Amino acid sequence: MKRTRSHKLAGIFAGQILDAFEWIIGLLLGAMLLAALARKLAIPYPTLLALGGIGIAFLPHSPNWALDPNLALALFVAPVLLDAAFDTSMRDLRINWFPVSMLVLVAVAITTATVAYVAHWMVPAMPWAAAIALGAIVAPPDAAAATAILRSIKLPHRILKILEGESLLNDASALLIYRVAVGAAMASSLSVGKVVPELTIAVLGSLAMGYLLARVSTLITSRIRDVPTAIIMQFAGTFTVWILAEKLGLSGILTIVAYAVTLARSIPAYTPARMRVPSYAVWETMVFLLNVLAFILIGMQLRPIWANLSEEVRIHYCLVAAAVLATVIVTRIVWVMGFNGVRLAFIARYGFNPRRSAIGRPTLKGGILVSWCGMRGIVTLAAAFALPEGFPFRDLILLVAFSVVFGSLVIQGLTLRPLVLALNLDEPDPVAHEVGLARNAAYRAALAEIDGDTSKEAKLLRYEYEALLQRADTDSDGEINGELPANPLRRRAIAAARQTAFAMRRSGEIGDDAYHKFEEELDFAELSAGAPAG
Repeated sequence: MKRTRSHKLAGIFAGQILDAFEWIIGLLLGAMLLAALARKLAIPYPTLLALGGIGIAFLPHSPNWALDPNLALALFVAPVLLDAAFDTSMRDLRINWFPVSMLVLVAVAITTATVAYVAHWMVPAMPWAAAIALGAIVAPPDAAAATAILRSIKLPHRILKILEGESLLNDASALLIYRVAVGAAMASSLSVGKVVPELTIAVLGSLAMGYLLARVSTLITSRIRDVPTAIIMQFAGTFTVWILAEKLGLSGILTIVAYAVTLARSIPAYTPARMRVPSYAVWETMVFLLNVLAFILIGMQLRPIWANLSEEVRIHYCLVAAAVLATVIVTRIVWVMGFNGVRLAFIARYGFNPRRSAIGRPTLKGGILVSWCGMRGIVTLAAAFALPEGFPFRDLILLVAFSVVFGSLVIQGLTLRPLVLALNLDEPDPVAHEVGLARNAAYRAALAEIDGDTSKEAKLLRYEYEALLQRADTDSDGEINGELPANPLRRRAIAAARQTAFAMRRSGEIGDDAYHKFEEELDFAELSAGAPAG
């Protein structure tokens, strides 16, 4: 009897796993279709993911999956933040430190305060600590959605760097406020004399720990030459850094940023192309997957919240969400345009003296664009989800956070590209110029390295490098096709070789093992030939 019952329970459990697996496959396929549609419509894919999350929330018979709130920030934020920080240009961040710091520090603080005031005014029973936590949750814009659109359009380099710098650092400032507010709300007390030293230690300790862990990670990973092992170590290292920081009472955000920035300055010198290419592809896929999971899981949490609310409370909560959404949009516009106006007035009186001539001066059009790039994203969702059970007005905060993400992605995400086209921004591209400088110097060094070698291979390479340098010298802006002159012919030859090998495999002339070994050889040759222009 007991054995029969255990078999039934095992069958039920297996059925639940199979059902969940089918849902996961269906949701991932749906997310890929939404992403493809977003690319076709030239809109940020998180916008359509937000629509999908709403659909999941109210889809009949959809699953009700739960995630431990303690895992939310580590799972969703740590890899996404490391991916963004790894690609950040510290030089450009230093050059634009003033506008970036005004967005990271002042704009986040003002947004947090105004949202807290509006939330407390509309819900007087909400403690101030909970209202501040809500403000910190919705304060940091996710510029990843904006830059996904902006990179597809020729825009001033300075604006892109400001948005990327803001996206990288505003999460840290907002989540520091969030951390203090959550602690105060759960402890029902807040001591400034205790908080300030703790925050100072957390900031300095996080930066130092991130730097030291990156140095240790470099020593380990620089010796790994197996691609799957290297990629697994990258993810394991990311989560380990976050967990260690949180265990020691430091800021996981700042530690990950310091860790990634330090790695980016050293690890590329030790990483061969055959490891870097698949690694970048895996990270890009993982960031997309985490965005999908965040919107799906938050959407699933909304359904029981919405179902347990009375009609009157639903209307009130929707009004609160609409008010907070309007507050975050208007606050950013007012602050950015006010700050930009002051800078323009200062420049008009005292002149513009940039540290580097390649950096463009602030403009009214640029201020308008930056003020509208305030879409919220995965960090807001993860921070709301990470609120502990029993947190005051947790359901309301979760509903408002998702509404702000959804509303900003729809309102601003769908109108960003038309706004960019209407502003008609056009400035010289310093990146293209610097690419030209790097190409010229690098290929001259390559020529010098093989100088004196009389082999046939050296003669062929020398001809290619000299031809490329001649083309580079005719265009100082670096806009030429940067591939070697023989690469188009090389790609044609590799394609013909690949078709022949495939035909031999299909006919049985060679086996699968021989085919795959030769296919790997052709893959490396194709990588060396580069991608076709355009």
